[in-house]
Amino acid sequence: MSDNPLSQFVIHPYVPIHVGGWDVSFTNESLFMVIVIGLITLLMVLGTRGSRLIPTRLQSMVEIFYEFVENMLEDTCGPKGKPFFPFIFTLFAFILFANLIGLIPYTYTVTSQLVITFSLAIVVFIGATAVGLMRHGLHFLTFFVPKGVPVLMLPMLVPIEILSYFFRPISLSLRLFANMMAGHTMLKVFAGFVIALGLFVGWLPLGFIAALTALEVIVAALQAYVFAILACIYLNDGLNMAH
Repeated sequence: MSDNPLSQFVIHPYVPIHVGGWDVSFTNESLFMVIVIGLITLLMVLGTRGSRLIPTRLQSMVEIFYEFVENMLEDTCGPKGKPFFPFIFTLFAFILFANLIGLIPYTYTVTSQLVITFSLAIVVFIGATAVGLMRHGLHFLTFFVPKGVPVLMLPMLVPIEILSYFFRPISLSLRLFANMMAGHTMLKVFAGFVIALGLFVGWLPLGFIAALTALEVIVAALQAYVFAILACIYLNDGLNMAH
């Protein structure tokens, strides 16, 4: 394994595939996206199969997971948000599992790739905007006009509001990408210190790695929550024209 802390983010093709000049190879990143989706599907199937009045531990875990996302969506968007529960649930579950699996040694952190986080963010952005236009028509454009602002200030504030709105997918994707990449880079750096310092001195950075890993687990869950709650907020803007 390379000593370069950034080597863990390199994409390696497993099955080279080129279609019309496009590289669509099956890579380590592709593999772990399949693993993430597979584990989520397995958990949902096993947790909901033969549901009991007195739930098993696995069923309780799935129900808590379900209720957590449901409450988050309802608190943010109200009753109008219920049709979008499958999307928010899938988004939250994918990011959470991808973040947590990436903490296991010799795995790959899917969310450390900006192309993945931006793809998720742009789907949220386009979806929320489309919902707003379909629900409110051109009246949705009034979202960019701050309420209670003097008319003379609108030529200055409206462009700022529009720029801020279109910056949403960039900030949403960068936040998740930067947190995952920074945390894993720090873990790799301190792991190198353990090896370099040897058995007698290496326990110092080793103890720090243990604490940092615990922190990264919290960050992994928190970043999944932040991404999902912001998606709910953006969806609420389209549904209820909240400003």
